Amino acid sequence: MKILITGATGLIGSNLIPFLRPNEIAVYTRNVAMAEQILGHKIHFLSSLEHLKDLNDYQVVINFAGEPIVGKKWTTQQKHEIESSRWSITEKIVALIKASENPPELLISGSAVGYYGRQSDNIIDESFTNTFDDFGHQLCERWEYLAKKAESLQTRVCIVRTGVVLSKRGGALTKMLTPFKLGLGGVMGRGDQYFSWIHLEDMLKGLVHLITNKDCHGIYNFTAPHPVTNYQYSHELAKALRRPCLFKIPEKLLRAAMGESADLVLYGQRVVPKRLLESGYEFVFPDISQALDCLRK
Repeated sequence: MKILITGATGLIGSNLIPFLRPNEIAVYTRNVAMAEQILGHKIHFLSSLEHLKDLNDYQVVINFAGEPIVGKKWTTQQKHEIESSRWSITEKIVALIKASENPPELLISGSAVGYYGRQSDNIIDESFTNTFDDFGHQLCERWEYLAKKAESLQTRVCIVRTGVVLSKRGGALTKMLTPFKLGLGGVMGRGDQYFSWIHLEDMLKGLVHLITNKDCHGIYNFTAPHPVTNYQYSHELAKALRRPCLFKIPEKLLRAAMGESADLVLYGQRVVPKRLLESGYEFVFPDISQALDCLRK
């Protein structure tokens, strides 16, 4: 089977490739030299999609390309970059699928739990429709809309609304570890906002599950079954590291440092993976204490 991946140098893509072997892997990247350093040489690299007329040669396309949402303040220019980096590549992928006489059997396209917008403590599964119309929702809504256009009798589309991926190989957790290891970590804002997370291993095995189970299609929340509040998460992380959790980081300080993007940590969603569980996937790390204890080692 031939698989095309966009966004393969990120945390999810780079760790997914070993799970997809021995299938033949092709990667679309704007920086082939950097991608070769990260991923190795036993991959077919595409520096452009413009020369492709269709995707007849591929059975699966995994689309996770996009400018990181965290790390920079959400200026007007940065918001545009976040949006266009996702929307434009998704439009190109869908156009190539539609131009194919023998299109891919599956498109897995990224999204995020940010689709739901800021929420309180409502339990949110894939049927939830009372979304909050903020930047995260607007970003994901169009991203998903574009991906759904690829769906046909020949191509099933799975859209993955991902929570915070926990891994010691990168991502959000590695940014949090240093202050917590120093005993300086703490609760963000009020602390009652929900934190929907998933261990990297479940993220990767869940994606393989979507590929191998041909009945899977539509929206899937990729979060662990038991979301926690920021207060619970912070104290569990401190406990796993055998450090105290004494501090509380006020909203004003987070706003000063992060601007509007502070919404990502000040608000949350209590998201559960109902459809993934119903499809037969069994989580390796359903509970936060188990996941953090594993990641500490």
